[in-house]
Amino acid sequence: MTQFIKDANWRYATKKFDASKKVTAEDLATLKEAIRLSASSYGLQPYKVFIIENPEIRAQLQPASWGQTQIVDASQVIVFANMTEFGDDEINAYFDNMTSTRGISIEAVQGYKDFMKSKINALSAEAKSNWTAKQTYLALGNLLNAAAELKIDVTPMEGFEADKYNEILGLTEKGLNASVVATIGYRHDEDATQHYAKVRKSTEELFINL
Repeated sequence: MTQFIKDANWRYATKKFDASKKVTAEDLATLKEAIRLSASSYGLQPYKVFIIENPEIRAQLQPASWGQTQIVDASQVIVFANMTEFGDDEINAYFDNMTSTRGISIEAVQGYKDFMKSKINALSAEAKSNWTAKQTYLALGNLLNAAAELKIDVTPMEGFEADKYNEILGLTEKGLNASVVATIGYRHDEDATQHYAKVRKSTEELFINL
């Protein structure tokens, strides 16, 4: 069994965090880098990631998170916010970054740039927002896996009211929307769910070979 599979078996959606234990700055930097290096459509990363430690903000977010205690007890709350208005400016910035990073001319990638704009700009506002929201889940997956390697617990959360998150964090005026949330930290000894057997479909039921 590989270490990755061992880590995947170790992790679970933590229900109760030990509020006295904090993720170190070094480990947090590693998690941020794992998120930064995540795959995304076209490599565009059409989202922002908020790392929230401020207890006053977290106290405001808890009622908008169905009252879940992880919001206030975890070491940090991570909010993935997808861009709702994604267009030429963001694509131009991506290609400026690409040409600078790779030391190439814009002329060398102009065709790809035009193609990308034609595909993305053709999407409706709703389709575009759905597309950018999906990208946040790829980043969440990297966070889950990197954290498990570091033996840091993560609870991915869809149980929250996005409109209230948007209001509390001022996301709407930034062209952002709270897509998915993750709390990180360390499981409490009293969290009984850490001892539950992991329930997943069997290999035979889940996979179809053609």
